[in-house]
Amino acid sequence: MNTNKFLNFLILISISLCLLVCNSCKREYSSTTGWQYNNPKNGGFEVAPYQEQITGPGLVFIEGGRFTMGRTEEDVMKDWNNTPRTVTVSSFFMDEAEVSNLAYLEYLYWLYRVFVPYDFISVYAKALPDTACWRDKLAYNEPYVDYYLRHPAYKNYPVVGVSWIQAANYCSWRTDRVNEQILVDLGLINQTNEPTAEGYFNTEAYLMYPDYEQNSDRRLQYILTGEERNARMEDGILLPKYRLPTEAEWEFAALGLIGNTLQERVLERRVYPWNGHIARTDDKKYYGRFVANFKRGAGDYMGVAGNLNDVGDYTVPVIYNWPNDYGLYNMAGNVSEWVMDVYRQLSNEDLSDLNPFRGNEYKTPKLLDDGTVEERYDEGENVGQVPVVPVSDFKNDRRRNYRAADNRNYLDGDWASTMGPSTEVWQQKDNTKATNKMYDKRPYPAGTYSLVEDKARVYKGGSWNDMQYWLSPGQKRFLDENESTSYIGFRCAMARVGYPNY
Repeated sequence: MNTNKFLNFLILISISLCLLVCNSCKREYSSTTGWQYNNPKNGGFEVAPYQEQITGPGLVFIEGGRFTMGRTEEDVMKDWNNTPRTVTVSSFFMDEAEVSNLAYLEYLYWLYRVFVPYDFISVYAKALPDTACWRDKLAYNEPYVDYYLRHPAYKNYPVVGVSWIQAANYCSWRTDRVNEQILVDLGLINQTNEPTAEGYFNTEAYLMYPDYEQNSDRRLQYILTGEERNARMEDGILLPKYRLPTEAEWEFAALGLIGNTLQERVLERRVYPWNGHIARTDDKKYYGRFVANFKRGAGDYMGVAGNLNDVGDYTVPVIYNWPNDYGLYNMAGNVSEWVMDVYRQLSNEDLSDLNPFRGNEYKTPKLLDDGTVEERYDEGENVGQVPVVPVSDFKNDRRRNYRAADNRNYLDGDWASTMGPSTEVWQQKDNTKATNKMYDKRPYPAGTYSLVEDKARVYKGGSWNDMQYWLSPGQKRFLDENESTSYIGFRCAMARVGYPNY
């Protein structure tokens, strides 16, 4: 995977730290004031040496660019929710493969070890996948209910039965563990063998609270005073957050058009993550073999005994078949995948043409009366986390780029988009209650019940349970963020900071 790159990153950071704490090193000068950086005689303004963001564990670099987002074939379902449109996606990182059962079990083990001994079993319980998602009223799937998540035979298979909420929580946990290990390897914090529910390492808390020391024999120091301090964002040591990819990022990465690009020309568009209109390889060694795990037809999930084609009645290992031109596995077939976006039918027409995304909810740390950040939660399901609240609509009332904290239903479900010629509901401030006005939740015959709401999240890609039509990256469907199925998994992404290429 990317272990060697990550080790090289840690070595590079170690060298940078040596330069940072060494006052005798050659210092740079400000191009605006002429003052010398990292000089206590000039006030001690610190500028850390920085080379490059290195790929985090499990990730692959995706160089961004322009592409046509949306359907790549006839809309046979007549959903009209993916009209083709030209957009640009910034460079980012994405998991090489779907999150596996083994990776998720590591997460569950950590939660159990940290929270259950302190009577916070609910934190562990809410992360458990729904293994009953395999059940079918007219099929025998009990072996998967009993064994799929925990049996070692399936350890490298994609985790399923995970809701959008659970997937997002996993991404947050992964961010903390990766950054914790970076600081441990650099000697800036000590390895905690028995973390507590109130004191486990949290990246935001480490950056937020000056007294959040996480015991260490070696800490950074302020050049001016010599006092010890935590690593800061300005030091470039910690990696950005792991998160779910946006719909645009996922679709861009799945198509992998970088393999068909010659001097800024896309020589051939793609229907699937590979060239051509069929789902079989043209490699002479494997001629005729399927390149994805999907349902070939009614009752045909893996082919004929003696020559199983995609070798998957249900899922297959996360590293299986051929990767696309970005080096990503199973971007079509195996399991569908959660993305960050809130679903709307007309999102492709409404959203920005640069990094399009619907689902922004702006939050800020909760402050005390003296202006300091409130201490971490010491109880409840959010124990150990930094308290956050929605940004104040009052403070943002004169902003031009946004005014509300919750923008999930902006221009599609808010009061402004539901008003009629004789109404003045657009003047109401609280848009969180407006979506149900546009998308009726009254059951028949009083109304037409809509499944579209602000908790409806998009999932992309075909699965073992889908026909070939759904393998096109442009297709999308949606499900409530608290629900899960046996055919939806996920993978993580991370922002690229700095130059968009290596």
